[in-house]
Amino acid sequence: MTTTTAAEPAHWSPLRKISLRFFFIFFIQYIILNPNGVLPGIDKLYEVYIEPIHKLIVWIGTHILHLDKPVSVFTNGSGDTTYDYLVLLFGIVLALTGTLIWTLADRKARNYNNMFYWLTVLVRYYVAITMVTYGCVKIIKLQFPGPTPDRLIQPFGTASPMGLAWTYMGYSTGFNYFTGLAEFICGVLLFFRRTATLGAIIGLVVAGNIMAINYAFDVPVKLLSTMLVVMCLYILSKDFIRLTNFFILNKSAPPANLGRHTFKKRWKNITLTTVKYILVIYTVAMNFYGDVQAMSQYGDAAKKPPLYGIYNVQSFVRNKDTIPPLKTDTTRWDKLTVSYEGRARVVMSDDTIRTHDFKIDTLKHTIDMYSYADTTGKAHYTYSYPAKDVLLLKGTMRNDSITIRLKKFDLNRFRLLNRGFHWINEYPYNR
Repeated sequence: MTTTTAAEPAHWSPLRKISLRFFFIFFIQYIILNPNGVLPGIDKLYEVYIEPIHKLIVWIGTHILHLDKPVSVFTNGSGDTTYDYLVLLFGIVLALTGTLIWTLADRKARNYNNMFYWLTVLVRYYVAITMVTYGCVKIIKLQFPGPTPDRLIQPFGTASPMGLAWTYMGYSTGFNYFTGLAEFICGVLLFFRRTATLGAIIGLVVAGNIMAINYAFDVPVKLLSTMLVVMCLYILSKDFIRLTNFFILNKSAPPANLGRHTFKKRWKNITLTTVKYILVIYTVAMNFYGDVQAMSQYGDAAKKPPLYGIYNVQSFVRNKDTIPPLKTDTTRWDKLTVSYEGRARVVMSDDTIRTHDFKIDTLKHTIDMYSYADTTGKAHYTYSYPAKDVLLLKGTMRNDSITIRLKKFDLNRFRLLNRGFHWINEYPYNR
């Protein structure tokens, strides 16, 4: 049992008690089922206890909801899978059922001050660690890398809404710093009682913006971003009247109740404070450390793969016949782009795009590649540089001998990359 040094309401309204019961069950089960890496080693523990949950959700979908297709895809790069929505539904039903049983069993409770306090601590730490994590990958610029050669030649209208959002964010390093710092500062503020309200206000704006982007650009993190908004509103609920008076009604707002809930035994309070600061330091330090380490593999600072860039085909010879660049030809190359290690894209003369496995041996100057859509049609080439920015491929594709001469395109010729920033613009430069 803990006590507080500040006055708290001795009697809660029935609605407030019911609301606390619901959110207590709902938030705890949500955090357990969506730990989001908030604690060291939690992901490994998650892998152990999530398996029976997977089986339960699949069973519910099949036997209770009678879904047309059984659930077979779980949380991955998308957090908005059918499974994730079923988990949310399961959590809501569980919270409603638990609230009903709790209300019937605990009719005499006058308040839940202690429970509200500690649930608020749990929720704001969850939001804080999530915000610090997202902030760090933007400050280090890993989440949104700059436009790759693939993106630069992709027709604007063929981009997905999410791809458009990723390119928009990735283009500007400064904007990444701005949004990343906002998320990082929000997270740090939420770790401390005296700044938690300010952190939740900033979090409401930041998470609200993330939620808007996710909904408007079909980014599959809608559920998590929405939950962050809900959690920020929950953190602010204690100060609802104060904030309404200050921001809307132009009335005086009394000081916030910042009373700390403490244990009677001093060693428990010291231990709790020590654990808190260890967690805060660990969260900030390990996120930055991990992201800095990841810079060598991801993001703008990562080492570019061999042959990185865009290559326009100057000539394409098959079995000693020079193939003209006809727009109806589905077999002749028009462009080659190399953006990532082990992958390349070929734009054909008819503008179709094929993604290839692309393995380079820089010592032997050889390339092995095949289309993901046709793994049987493997090709083997040797490459050389007969002139500056000219790439020559010679080899075989299926049973054909192939010779391709390509000219490397200067990426700085793209307006998106060479326009830069201008303090003064006599006229709008909108192209």
